[in-house]
Order: sequence, then C-alpha cells, then structure tokens
Amino acid sequence: MANFEGHALPGSFFLIVGLWWSVKYPLKYFHQKGKNSQLNHNYPRLEIIEAAVRTLFPIIGILAEQFVPDGPYLHLYSGAHWVKLMNWQHSTMYLFFAVSGVTDMLTYLTTSVPLGVDRLVMAVAAFTEGFLFYYHVHDRPPLDQHIHSLLLCPVFAGVIVLFIEVMVRDNIILELFRTSLVILHGTWFWQIGFVLFPPFGTHEWDQKDHANITFITTCFCWHYLVALCIVAVNYSLVHCFLTRVKRHRDGEILGIHQLKSGHSYHSALLSGSDEE
Repeated sequence: MANFEGHALPGSFFLIVGLWWSVKYPLKYFHQKGKNSQLNHNYPRLEIIEAAVRTLFPIIGILAEQFVPDGPYLHLYSGAHWVKLMNWQHSTMYLFFAVSGVTDMLTYLTTSVPLGVDRLVMAVAAFTEGFLFYYHVHDRPPLDQHIHSLLLCPVFAGVIVLFIEVMVRDNIILELFRTSLVILHGTWFWQIGFVLFPPFGTHEWDQKDHANITFITTCFCWHYLVALCIVAVNYSLVHCFLTRVKRHRDGEILGIHQLKSGHSYHSALLSGSDEE
C-alpha cells in the first residue's frame, strides 16, 4: 500500500518481533548459562507460539495488501493490464516471511527438519524483501529512492547474520545483532511512512532537496543507535531481574535449610533430655 498505513503495518510487525527478541535471547542465554532445566523444557513451546505469531503477521499483511478498497483483490492481470503490481510485490514479501514462520513451527514440531533450515528460510525471506525493494523505487524522486535504499542496509546485513547462524547456532552476539537490525527495520518503516506520507496533515517533505537527503542519512544512524540502546537496556533488565529472582530463591532455600537444621537440633535436645 502506497500510503502511511502501508509502511506502519510492516514496521509494527518488525518492531514487535525485535522487541520480543531483545527479551527472549538474553533470557535464554542467562538460563542456559545457569543451566535452568525449566526453561529448556518450555523453550520449544515458546518457539512454536512465536513462530505462529510470525506466521499470522504476514497473513494479515497479505490480506491488507490484497483487499484494501483500491487493492487488486487477487487479480494479477486484467483487461490487458497488470493490476496493482506494487501490492503484489508487498504480498510476495509477506508470503516469504509467512513461509519462514511455518518452517520455524515445523522445526520444533517434528524432528525430520534438519537443524538450521529455519535460519536458512528466514535468510531467504529477508533476501527476497531486499531484492524486491531494490527494484521497488526506480523512477522515483531522489528522497524516495534514498530512504528506501537505506532500508536495504539492515535487510542484507540480517541476511548475512542469518546465513552465519545456519552454521553457528545459539550465539548470543549474533542473535542480539540480528535483533538490533530487526528493530531498526521496524522503526525505519515508520520513518519512511512519516517522510513520504505525512499523517495528520503535516507539511510534506521536498523530495528533491539534497538537505533532506543528508538529514535522513543522519537520522538513519540515530535510529540504529536507539535500536542498540533498546537491546542493551533490555539485556540489562533481564540480567537484573534474573539475578534478583535467583537471590530470592536462594534466600528461601537457605531459610528452609536453616529451619530444618534448627528443627533437627531441637529434636536432638529433646532426645537427650528424655534419655537423662
């Protein structure tokens, strides 16, 4: 959809997933470090739920692209003309991410899917998005082309990270780096919407002004800095929360041991007094 909502929708999807990953991966890392068996038992179930949500998001996107009032309504070619090819490009992008979500679910529902296929399919989905966006803005005004080209940075960087993760599994550095790219991905979609389709009747940007292009490039760096801060803050919050919970649990265990030892000592005194 060539409007503000059409950029806010995928932006929200990527932002939600990125924020969730910024909590999930530190949580998994600290639990594995502490050898917490309870999380390891519930982790596959958590992954299946996440994969189901990541499948639902693209399906919503496809329905939105196809069945908006001026959408193609699943018609690709009609009356010797192509019908809404931009909507079809967006739908194709969503479709590949839906396939990625289904692959993730199958990875944890069955043992017949080789390890690493989920990351490989996710990398293919991200590459498809980048490939489509590369040819998405030809013959557009300079600012339109530039702001969309910046989106290719987190997309193709994410592809590289995902291909590495096919072979290097459960690496917290790679996972957090990918998380920061997904958050950037989401916030930049919102930025594109605000620049190209200003909501609330705000002033439109001059898409041929070089100063605007320069500012947008700087703004992109700020977006990534915010993404890194979000990942760092959530990592720290998860660490502090788990440390506090561990201290509280250890304190309860220590109290129980002291209570038991006190009870044993009291019983031994009573036994000694009975013998006397």
